[in-house]
Amino acid sequence: MTTDREKVRLIFGLKLKQLRNDLGLSTYELANRTGLSPSYVNEIEKGKKYPKSEKVFALAKALDTTYDTLVSLKVSKQLEPVVELLNSNILSELPFDLFGIEPGYFLEVMASAPSKLSAFVSTLIEIGRNYDLKVEQFYFSALRTYQAMHDNYFEEIELEADAYLTDHPLPETPADCPAWLANILTTDYQCEIESYDAATRPELSMLRSVYLPEKNRLLLNSQLSNEQRAFTLAREVGYRRLKLSIRPLESSVLEARTFDEVLNNFRASYFARAILIPRQRLLDELTELVAQPTWDNNRLLRMMEPFAVTPEMFLLRTTNLLTSHFGLKELFFLRFNQQAETQRFQLTKELHLSKLHTPHGTARDEHYCRRQVSVTILNELRQLQQEGGWDGKPICRAQRITFSTSGNAYFVFSIAKSSPPTQDNSSINIGFPLTDQLREVLKFLNDPGIPDTLVGETCERCPITDCTVRAAEPVVLVRQQRTNRVQKLIEKLRFD
Repeated sequence: MTTDREKVRLIFGLKLKQLRNDLGLSTYELANRTGLSPSYVNEIEKGKKYPKSEKVFALAKALDTTYDTLVSLKVSKQLEPVVELLNSNILSELPFDLFGIEPGYFLEVMASAPSKLSAFVSTLIEIGRNYDLKVEQFYFSALRTYQAMHDNYFEEIELEADAYLTDHPLPETPADCPAWLANILTTDYQCEIESYDAATRPELSMLRSVYLPEKNRLLLNSQLSNEQRAFTLAREVGYRRLKLSIRPLESSVLEARTFDEVLNNFRASYFARAILIPRQRLLDELTELVAQPTWDNNRLLRMMEPFAVTPEMFLLRTTNLLTSHFGLKELFFLRFNQQAETQRFQLTKELHLSKLHTPHGTARDEHYCRRQVSVTILNELRQLQQEGGWDGKPICRAQRITFSTSGNAYFVFSIAKSSPPTQDNSSINIGFPLTDQLREVLKFLNDPGIPDTLVGETCERCPITDCTVRAAEPVVLVRQQRTNRVQKLIEKLRFD
């Protein structure tokens, strides 16, 4: 966002304004003392101008300081958080253009109230440290906000995918997709593809792929399913078709170096899903699905079969069209993971459109409600696996839920699957607030075959007293109730 020259100008302006305010001088008074115009002094303080040496001497004399002190990059304690922010990678990588913000405007705001901004920045940094927030988490949060701003639908990538499929028709059989994509990469882009496994490259066994740009070589984990292999190859095509040179090298972003890496990974992934699940074909399927009078778990699974995709890819792609073509812009997408060696459930991916829905990732140290379909379906899948009754195919379930604390009600459908090359299981979930608009679009919404369940967000916050699957006592709820009782008592004592 800022160059080194811009940083120097801004720091100089911040110091100048602070010294002027410390002496109780107005902009006009400082201008009179220095022979400079008030507008020029104002531009210096906003970081837009940097004065020549003779003018710096005049400013230093008027402010009862020295030339060296004024031009030094050393600042007072009050301005240290702002300078720390200026020098951080976070500020330089902030995607202002994506949110319609001019970088110069941000700098002007920073210069206009440095003390207040310093306090605010210090608070943000402290919160980040307390919650062990890393830079890439900030980048992914910015990306989710960007997706929400656009209802998770990007017409320019859709058009690019449509054009690509015109020149490279999708194979009729899903099993042929990896070979089709591998041929495109090797023939059109001279990319070498090398398979590996835990024996040949044990240190990479938990990754799906690694790209070596110097050799134009893609290392591909041989343990991937057909669908995972197709997506990985399609994303590689996406990087090249969209001309995205700044990118992560590994399939799972281990450490995001810039926001552009995160954004370009999203764009290439969106393109991959768009060519593996063509827009019009899915739109036709969804149009038939929403018109059904009853919900059918297997129907949703059958919709996936013509495509070489995982449930996560399929449901993410579904969100693109539900928002853009059906007007369902209030939805959430969640992925819960259940590790093979533990019963703990982790919320590992989330996207909230329109507002922050429940549940969400703030309760990272708490136990998500075991009554929600996103969790019950994982328990069902794990039991089938342990009993030898699972056929290796995803399972699908739906539920209408009402949160016991807020009364907010949602329709949620979930698909559970295994997650190779690990032994973990995942549930992929899409939820919609129960509204009149949703009832108008989803004809099956009142199907009595869909279970209605009273749920909590987490066990620690849940007031349901007769829950038989509670994993922890409602300690947070009890603490909140105790605080509320004390506050009500104080209110009563005040006015009785």
